[in-house]
Amino acid sequence: MLRFAPSPTGDMLIGELRIAILNYVVAQQKKESFLVRIADRDTKKSIEGKDTEIMMILEKFAIKHDSVYHQSEHLRIHQNLALRLLKEDKAFICRCKEEGLDSCLGECDTLSKEEYASLKESGEEFVIRFKQTSDEVGSFAILEKSGIPTHDFACACDDMLSDVELIIYSEEHPIDTLKHQYIKRALGYERDTEYISLPSILNDNNPSTLKWLLEEGFIPDAIVNYLLLLGNSNAPKEIFTLPEAIEWFNLDRISKSAVEFDMDRLRHINREHLKMIDNRELSTLFGFADADIGRLAKVYLEEASTIKELEGKITPIFKPKNFDGEWGKQMRIIEKIIMDAPAFETFNELTEHIMEKSELKDENLFNPLRVLLTGGEKSPQLSKIYPFIKSYILEVAS
Repeated sequence: MLRFAPSPTGDMLIGELRIAILNYVVAQQKKESFLVRIADRDTKKSIEGKDTEIMMILEKFAIKHDSVYHQSEHLRIHQNLALRLLKEDKAFICRCKEEGLDSCLGECDTLSKEEYASLKESGEEFVIRFKQTSDEVGSFAILEKSGIPTHDFACACDDMLSDVELIIYSEEHPIDTLKHQYIKRALGYERDTEYISLPSILNDNNPSTLKWLLEEGFIPDAIVNYLLLLGNSNAPKEIFTLPEAIEWFNLDRISKSAVEFDMDRLRHINREHLKMIDNRELSTLFGFADADIGRLAKVYLEEASTIKELEGKITPIFKPKNFDGEWGKQMRIIEKIIMDAPAFETFNELTEHIMEKSELKDENLFNPLRVLLTGGEKSPQLSKIYPFIKSYILEVAS
């Protein structure tokens, strides 16, 4: 069993998605189950709807889970396990007010049974601590005064209950593996758990949230592709899909050093994946169901690399044109000629007809024609664009 345990307290970070992908890929390779655990042990810190958003993101990225649950569902189990450790003298009640959860003054674990009973009757708040078992790990809290399990205790218990054998995590969200191991051993769990820590993603000059990338028009396949390439010296090619990566991915070949987030490389990968999308499917992103519009979008990939950038190129083509600019007079002349003209198969036939009817030529022809057909003064060659908009020419040139 492998797992991904996101917290529903904010937008998913790019580094968190990377951890989800890597755990999923390794689970697929090992033919193990993949668990999603919503880490909401303290429900007061959770943001409503973020758990649903997490699941929708995983679905968008084709990360399929075998089971899912909220950590808060196990509150009673966590409390009972803490009480079990208390009864077995592997934990003790701490009522130190000054030190909080961080440490104990060292006198609490000598309380007698009578003192415990008196404390319980008084209603005084207390913490349950795991007893120090070695010099490596001192006594540490496992149950807070509110009765909520600490992060380490809840995670160790749930990993034990789910029989998670491998945990891939990021340096950005460290795991105190020694605490987890001591907790599980104290509860009688003898199976070894492998912990693999991955270096963080350095992105000081780039956005860290996945939400921003999606809003900017980076597509899931490209983001997955990029994140699997980060620090990877084993990729047989640069552009690939998630199912392809499952065949060759090797976790041992991931760099142990922090990796830089390279936006330019992500843009390149995104552009290549956009080229791979079916033309008709691509056109639906811009409100069409026409393979020619998909082909038109791919022409603009010469200068665009995201859906948002493509939308900024495609939308002006089909919007009403502005005839008040520098080329407005010539545009009116060309517009009328196109409205009265028959359909032309090629761009050359169209321009020859316009020149014949208007006597416009050179920049007086091609500059206003470019604005009329594309909505801007810069674009790929009109001869490349025309084949894909000729069936819409009356709508475009107006």
